[in-house]
Amino acid sequence: MISTDSQFPRLRDSLPPSPGGGGSRAQRAGWGELVSPPPGSPLRGLPTSSLQGEVGARGKSVKSTTKLALVAVIAAIGIAAPVQTFAADPRFPDWPCAQIKVPELSVAAMWTGPLIDDVRGQWQSEAKVAELVPRLAARRTPLEEVEKLIAEFLGSPAEREQKGKLLFAGLFETLSRERSEVMDGIERFSRKQKGVVDKIRSKTAALHQLQDAHAEESKIDELANQLDWDIRVYEDEKKTVSYVCEVPQLIERRLFALSRMIQQALE
Repeated sequence: MISTDSQFPRLRDSLPPSPGGGGSRAQRAGWGELVSPPPGSPLRGLPTSSLQGEVGARGKSVKSTTKLALVAVIAAIGIAAPVQTFAADPRFPDWPCAQIKVPELSVAAMWTGPLIDDVRGQWQSEAKVAELVPRLAARRTPLEEVEKLIAEFLGSPAEREQKGKLLFAGLFETLSRERSEVMDGIERFSRKQKGVVDKIRSKTAALHQLQDAHAEESKIDELANQLDWDIRVYEDEKKTVSYVCEVPQLIERRLFALSRMIQQALE
């Protein structure tokens, strides 16, 4: 599994509520403590060591021939099909999500208020703005509370426009950066998944070689169990990717909602 270090900074505030609780499997998938496996995940309840002859949820040993048949079916259905989705958009070969990738957000698409060109890069030097931006950007802050905080911050009409511009500039920069970090992490994970697919295919070929050579059943069992485990982990991580693919759009919606609130307060 890939390392979780700096995989998805600030992703915790961007994710929708986890549907399954926990997070150890997601950590090993490279998402940190931020995402847990979806309900029905094949990894729930399984040991972290070798499967020791257990396949699926049956919980009992099966003969090598049965395991080989199962592995072949899973490999054909669960591995071959997903690979086709990696290059759905030839411009972004590592983007695995069904959602169209838009690399960068546009100010014009989010903001119809006064121009902010003259305040870009200045918001962090304003202590109150620098303190307020991360609080408003975090999804844990309810929009009802956000609206009150914005109204209190903008203050008198004489200062309102300048403060509003600084506030939106800070939110746009902060959430755009967070969105880019999440998208970069998704693509890193997608590249890692391609490597996992190659590994599974290699083990499948090795398993067939052992079978054709009439190798010891214990060796066949050991490799079959490894392959079965690899496929289960791959399938679980694929579900997690689909879940995290929603995050960039959640960030966009948050930014748009904050922008509307600031603009309404300026009117």
